[in-house]
Amino acid sequence: MLMTGQAAWMAAGLVFVVCTCSVGAAQEQHGQPGTQWSEQQLREAIAPMRAGRKLTPRVWPHGSRVAVCLSWDMDNEVADLAVGTTAPIRLSFGEYGATEGFPRIIKLYDRYNIPGSFYIPAVTGLLYPALIAELKKRPQHEIGIHGWIHENLAELNNLAEEQRLLNQTLDFWTHTLGKRPVGFRAPAWEFSKYTLDLLQTAGFEYDTSAMAMDEPYEIVSQGKPAKLIELPVTWVLDDYIYFAVPGVSPDAVFKIFQDEFDGAYKEGTYFMLTMHPMITGHRSRIMYLEKLIAYIKSKPGVWFATGQQIAEYVKQQDAAHASATVRRSVSGGQ
Repeated sequence: MLMTGQAAWMAAGLVFVVCTCSVGAAQEQHGQPGTQWSEQQLREAIAPMRAGRKLTPRVWPHGSRVAVCLSWDMDNEVADLAVGTTAPIRLSFGEYGATEGFPRIIKLYDRYNIPGSFYIPAVTGLLYPALIAELKKRPQHEIGIHGWIHENLAELNNLAEEQRLLNQTLDFWTHTLGKRPVGFRAPAWEFSKYTLDLLQTAGFEYDTSAMAMDEPYEIVSQGKPAKLIELPVTWVLDDYIYFAVPGVSPDAVFKIFQDEFDGAYKEGTYFMLTMHPMITGHRSRIMYLEKLIAYIKSKPGVWFATGQQIAEYVKQQDAAHASATVRRSVSGGQ
């Protein structure tokens, strides 16, 4: 029996209460060490990854007002496989993303002639080579890294193992695509204390996992700018958080997405939507995604882009601005 929207939200609230109580119980059991930390310890705790300068350029390409990236996390069933789940019915929930969701998504993008960023665990690529082949036929799309098997890096918390999985993932995609992906989205949007350093050493151009701002920003680590920039995400713009409970109205969810786009458009910043093929790929939801795309395209000055295109443009404009600042400083000193 399908739940009404109100019942669904009540169910979601119940889940939240249960989770909150579980967290509270865990804190009581394991203690709350932060309550005893000194100011120095608190500062050290937050220092590994902080938000630095805002990097939104004064104008986007072609005089556009806002940059829009409609992105996908192609998890399918690999997040279940990561934790050892092999129950066939549970796995079929994720498989839907490949059998039904992905074909609908590709047709929609073809129809509206827009690019997208697809962040894909390597194991998804292993299990679905035909899916990767379809993306390779459309070079306007970007394939970014989303872990080896959607491993939770914070729970892994092992430098050697995280390095092994990252190397394995880079090797797979470099061989499969003939080039090395430049964008990284952490599975479950979780970093370990090693992740940022590993990404910098590997030469990634950008990350899209953190949430400290509404627009592209500089990552600061231990007081120094990192070598990669952040294209932030947010749970507010993630389909999974809303549709985890069946029965929630897609109309209401996509109205939130539309309102967030309107805010980004007004501010002249950027809009990053995160979706999953096994979630938004359903018929009752993708029709609202099409309405959202049509709405966005109806606005003048919208630049649809991949994460890579946004990151590279932001980096280019920031470098140009810094160079101009230096020239003005030198000129003023003469």
